[in-house]
Amino acid sequence: MIGRKIKQRVEDGLARQAVVGLIGPRQVGKTTLALEISKERSSVYLDLESVRDRSKISEPSLFMDQHKDKLIILDEIHRTPELFQELRGIIDERRRVGNKTGQFLILGSASIDLLNQASETLAGRIEYRIMGALNALEVDNSKNALNNLWLRGGFPESYLAKNDKNSFLLRESFIQTYLEREVQLFGPRIPSETLRRLWTMLSHNQGVLLNSSRLAANLAVTAPTISSYVDLLADLFLVRRLAPYHENVGKRLVKRPKTYIKDSGILHALLHIETFDDLMGHPIVGKSWEGFVIENILSMVPTRVQPSFYRTSAGAEIDLVLDFGHKHGKWAIEIKRTLSPRVEKGFTSGIETIKPQKSFIVYSGEERYPISRDVEVISPQKYA
Repeated sequence: MIGRKIKQRVEDGLARQAVVGLIGPRQVGKTTLALEISKERSSVYLDLESVRDRSKISEPSLFMDQHKDKLIILDEIHRTPELFQELRGIIDERRRVGNKTGQFLILGSASIDLLNQASETLAGRIEYRIMGALNALEVDNSKNALNNLWLRGGFPESYLAKNDKNSFLLRESFIQTYLEREVQLFGPRIPSETLRRLWTMLSHNQGVLLNSSRLAANLAVTAPTISSYVDLLADLFLVRRLAPYHENVGKRLVKRPKTYIKDSGILHALLHIETFDDLMGHPIVGKSWEGFVIENILSMVPTRVQPSFYRTSAGAEIDLVLDFGHKHGKWAIEIKRTLSPRVEKGFTSGIETIKPQKSFIVYSGEERYPISRDVEVISPQKYA
């Protein structure tokens, strides 16, 4: 089993708040982590996809009262949104007798925005933790491990598969499951073939400005429909929309976001890339590395950090800008799939404009060194 760094953050949340909501895509390891936590304290686990377990809470207050001194873990909470109202009353009743923290750990496969539609009643009673795929700091500190993580992606079963073939088939199954089950559960009825074509088109346009009109024309739907489909994929942690940077949001030089398939392994499965040799010979290799590095970095920074990209018509460009707020300022990050990175003119121009506190080039090598007075070269495994 691979130890997950988010575990301590979940435990810290349970020590502060009545409820912790652990959310992230299916098969990312939420249940495994919850069961690991359950072994360390008195707890009870319910899988709300199970008819048997759902029947246990047909009278929620009676069940919860039987286990009032335990951590109650509710898996796939989005399957029973009506439960949130009941939880509020139970939490408040327990608070009145001094049981204020560590009451519930709820797990779900939808984003905070989507879950908030059902959990407004828990305002002030819940902290969220987003559990993503494995990152470069959670696997072996070796070049081979990093390349496997990039090729196979960070879903634990895919990463740990016996061979590349098995990993690829697992990801194919994951894609089909989402198309047939998860997407239909959270959104309006969308033809699975239409959504797969959109998902595949987005993979071919990894790290490119979102062009809803062009995608709409290819799928014979409207641009607003494309936007709603992309919103849903983002809510399910499958796609990232990276916003353009500008200190004045109303005056952004580029209005449209870039889109990335969040998990590199899913990207490669959508593009039928099965082996590392396949990846090295594919035109997507540079943008695949870019998205992989972005996801790794964003999994390591605090959730309050605002990510964006910077681009001007004059050619200035920064792949990733991290805004840590007034106290810690901004970081500028350029991403290169090379062993001999150079500071490009566009990156220098962008740095001169936004004036970041730190600037990095993330490359495919293993060393860390300064390449100029203001820019440092690092690998994804040396980021922290």
